[in-house]
Amino acid sequence: MSIERGKMVSAVVAAAEDRKAEDIVAIDVREVSSFADTFIVATGTSDRHVRSVADAIRSALSEISQSPLGVEGYEDGRWVLIDYGDMIVHVFQHETRMDYDLERLWSDASRIALVDTNAELADSQSPYSGVP
Repeated sequence: MSIERGKMVSAVVAAAEDRKAEDIVAIDVREVSSFADTFIVATGTSDRHVRSVADAIRSALSEISQSPLGVEGYEDGRWVLIDYGDMIVHVFQHETRMDYDLERLWSDASRIALVDTNAELADSQSPYSGVP
């Protein structure tokens, strides 16, 4: 059973924010990619921090019964790619993120508006429940 996209985005962003990831961006790539619907990009400050953010994301999605199809780059910790099929999560160190510049490469895709998941919500729904 496929889980709603908004709930996955919310879980990833909340986990990344909880681990103090920086510059979190979600990109809707459905119109420009045949292999994924969503990219989420975040930055960690060191190899240990990148792995910690990746671990938190995997744990959060595991809690909603989502397992990655694959994980790349974990040992090195400069760029961890976590493949959830329709959603691909990238956690970079700053310099590596600038080198690959995924936001520029996917600039034809639209950004998904993110809200501060650490802020108290007026209702109990996912802050991304409106994400198509």
